[in-house]
Amino acid sequence: MPGEETKRVSLRQDLIWRLEAAAFAGFIGLMRLIGLEAASNFGGWVLRSLGPRTGTHRTVMRNLRIAFPDMDPAKRERLAIAQWEQTGRTFAETAVMDRLTPASGRIDVVGADRLEAIRASGQPVVFVAGHMANIETMAAVLVASGVPVQVTYRAANNPYVDAQIREARARYGVKLFAPKGGDGARELLAGMARGESVALMNDQKFSEGPEVTFFNQPVNAAPGPTRLALRFGTVIQPMSVVRLPGVRFRVTAHEPIALDDSIDRQDSIRAGVQAITTFIEARVRENPVDWFWVHKRWPDRVYAALDALSSAADRPSSAERRNGPA
Repeated sequence: MPGEETKRVSLRQDLIWRLEAAAFAGFIGLMRLIGLEAASNFGGWVLRSLGPRTGTHRTVMRNLRIAFPDMDPAKRERLAIAQWEQTGRTFAETAVMDRLTPASGRIDVVGADRLEAIRASGQPVVFVAGHMANIETMAAVLVASGVPVQVTYRAANNPYVDAQIREARARYGVKLFAPKGGDGARELLAGMARGESVALMNDQKFSEGPEVTFFNQPVNAAPGPTRLALRFGTVIQPMSVVRLPGVRFRVTAHEPIALDDSIDRQDSIRAGVQAITTFIEARVRENPVDWFWVHKRWPDRVYAALDALSSAADRPSSAERRNGPA
């Protein structure tokens, strides 16, 4: 509860949180007032206009250079601006997600038979996805399919805003769960023991995870989804979301990833983590504008190598230094 959280912070911090929450509530109210399409268009326009002017735009450009080193620079810049629009649309759409469900006719579901088979089996699976397009639509599809599932997420730092986020998701039936520490892990395990599936995002930086390959570069990825699947003898069920024209989406349940429990456990975990990472990379390559490029996905050493390469490219060659400017 927000009240419990604020007992451990200063009055000044609590006041800041409350002001932020009031502004967030005003934004939510405005988006709900103007409606789904207008909200999506407004959010896209705002971030397309402001995003490239922020310091985060440098992170976006660095990420795109790592992922697509051979892409024409002008095309990379256009992609960077377009992804800001997508991010803005997604943020604004969150306020009206109860109007963006399979019942609304705005979500095409591919592989619905797989979801029905999971529901009918009564056995839990581990859903995984990357931050593609509006990932909330994946949660909406899972809820509509009747699969009992805990959708995990990272709680907002502001507890009052976090309460509003939970409320917004609850409008379309999603039960959010933010696991923290050992207690959170135990709750996930207890849920799966009851036959509840779990949905996890697996494309964020995770410094303690096994090192795998993502866009031909090393990354660390969270082993949690793979460990859960191994523990419960189940499969990893990859999901993807693609944004379509007209505030519409396609959510796909892909071929499950089966883990090999006959080999060394650590080898099996690493193989599972790599399989998930490879799946996400394939989805990003298919629709790069849909991915959440604003976070630092790779280790610091990859960015350092990129910066060193850029500095070397900017330095004049020895011949240029001897001959001077043309």
